[in-house]
Amino acid sequence: MLSYYKYKLNNRKQEVFLHTMDTLFGKTVSELEEVVASQGLPKYTAGQIASWLYKKNITSWAEMSDLSLKNRTILSDRYELGLFPPREVQESVDGTKKYLYATSGSNFIESVYIPDKERATLCVSSQAGCKMNCAFCMTGKQGFQANLSAGEIVNQVRSLPERDHLTNLVYMGMGEPFDNIEAVLKSLEIFTSPWGFGYSPTRITVSTIGVMTGLKRFIEESRCHLAISLHSAVEKDRLSLMPMEKAWPLKGVIELIKRYDWRHQRRVSFEYILFQGVNDTPEHAGALVKLLNGIACRVNLISFHMIPGSPLQG
Repeated sequence: MLSYYKYKLNNRKQEVFLHTMDTLFGKTVSELEEVVASQGLPKYTAGQIASWLYKKNITSWAEMSDLSLKNRTILSDRYELGLFPPREVQESVDGTKKYLYATSGSNFIESVYIPDKERATLCVSSQAGCKMNCAFCMTGKQGFQANLSAGEIVNQVRSLPERDHLTNLVYMGMGEPFDNIEAVLKSLEIFTSPWGFGYSPTRITVSTIGVMTGLKRFIEESRCHLAISLHSAVEKDRLSLMPMEKAWPLKGVIELIKRYDWRHQRRVSFEYILFQGVNDTPEHAGALVKLLNGIACRVNLISFHMIPGSPLQG
């Protein structure tokens, strides 16, 4: 639900950004093992590379000091590191910072750093644009450009100037994470593995409208928190807000969630933006209670900030 802003600040043209070679950043340790094997390097080299990529603030091959010059040359001739700084930053009076990143194919994405007393959260994007076309989301009006690679997702954290202050990650930026499930799961593996960033899964929440093709895989293959973008428990009202309700009805999402135990460590929450005269009546509250009965969960009530061209009001 991030606001969409184009990279044409001060009437500057968008820069073309293309990968010319395959990148190492965003590969899992098993994929790095395949890389080093293909180049005739020892298997343990993969662990060395992973440590440099995900645990240290390197910016060049030369800094990988425990790799021989010969091995660094072999790898650098065939692969880019794949690390890229943000192109722009906008800061609000409360300290929130919106970062703009270039991705492959001349696309641009946002991530938002949100400091709040002892907590600091980064809201990351998983796609450039979005297919879901939710009525309350400016990104949906942008349309869909491309899925992000795992490296482009993880790079939003890796290149963040405030990286060392982060306490939480939320996949609530541009795009629908479960419409890009392979890259999202790979990025989560990098964030939570001992050879990667080593984050606890309880520090990470992934938000979805309920794309069933990715939801079940996420629940079974990850231990991170889940957030469902709900906004109405009344089918016709949710359909008016979220056209993808037709493809993935909320009823099926709830039935799937009820098959799993959410009482220990892992958490499921439901996001509910309040729209004046649309989903804010006692009847809507009653429908929400009925829908979520029996699920150990949280409901996150969210104020709506109006977007251009939308009749919705908070």
